[in-house]
Amino acid sequence: MLKSQILAGETVRHLSAPPVFFGLFGFGVLSLFLYLVLRLDRD
Repeated sequence: MLKSQILAGETVRHLSAPPVFFGLFGFGVLSLFLYLVLRLDRD
């Protein structure tokens, strides 16, 4: 059991930015795509 705890501890990855940044960035990109699709659909 100790070996599995050590392996689990070594596989922890650290994000390069806070999760809130990724959420806002994703929201912005998807909003931009939605805007472009709706604008193209209107033409």
